[in-house]
Amino acid sequence: MFTRATDPLSRPVRFELQADAEPGLLPRVLAPFARRDLLPDRVKARREGNSMRVDIGMDAMPAEMLHLVEGNLRQIVGVQRLVVVLCAEAKAAA
Repeated sequence: MFTRATDPLSRPVRFELQADAEPGLLPRVLAPFARRDLLPDRVKARREGNSMRVDIGMDAMPAEMLHLVEGNLRQIVGVQRLVVVLCAEAKAAA
């Protein structure tokens, strides 16, 4: 069973990373979410020569998990760059 955050401190977030293109990269990138029972809403990966760009989005990331997941992603061997984008709240259409 996965966690769908309902905490009012949850917020939309996107993790954008660039890493060495290796066969085991995607499972290593998703592992910090799986360990915390989190299921990303979006995952996009594309190879760019010898590197890989991976974007992972969550519509409601629990605030207490944000820095833990970020720290785990930064420790992955081969990660060259990680940007965490805190997104604005989505507004309901009238």
